[in-house]
Amino acid sequence: MSVINALEWRYAVKKFDNSKILPQHKIDILKKAFNLTATSYGLQPVKLLVVSNKALQSKLKEASWNQPQVTDASHILIVCIEDQIDSVYIKNYFNRVKHVRNTPEDILEPFQDFLINDFESKSKEEIINWAKNQAYLAMGNLLTVCAIEEIDACPMEGFIADEYDKILNLHTQNLRSVLALPVGYRAKDDMFSGFKKVRKPISDSIIEID
Repeated sequence: MSVINALEWRYAVKKFDNSKILPQHKIDILKKAFNLTATSYGLQPVKLLVVSNKALQSKLKEASWNQPQVTDASHILIVCIEDQIDSVYIKNYFNRVKHVRNTPEDILEPFQDFLINDFESKSKEEIINWAKNQAYLAMGNLLTVCAIEEIDACPMEGFIADEYDKILNLHTQNLRSVLALPVGYRAKDDMFSGFKKVRKPISDSIIEID
């Protein structure tokens, strides 16, 4: 499919076929796509949890207002943010840049120092909100890749994040859950699969400035 055809094909699945499991190579594509997502400054303050344990999915369902997609999906992907973005985290990023690109330290240091000072001047809430924005970038990227790969998905904000964090012991990894993405294959009787998309006309959603 072309990208546009793929995006027209996708929808937020309401009913998954719980007898079908995504093959590992499809999961690997999603993992790589997540890791390649653009993030502000390249800092990647996000992590992806890939859950395929049905018992664990059942617990997460209870914390998701009992939405059946959480257990019926092949896997549930959970986009999390780092709880601590400090000088150590930023220096680790620049060490990766130095290692991968062989960039001299005297070139990297001014930008590194700028970012450290900038983040030290921000409140905890500001940093969390910034990191959450990066989580939404990752979700958008995953949804597009799912469409291209013909992987059905249902993006979700509708869950109790604190409960997810407890169930998944995220506090021990300095992470917070932000978004969930059940993935798998749509059920043949999901009536939503046949609905036409409701979108504004392009003329109402796009402004061209010559």
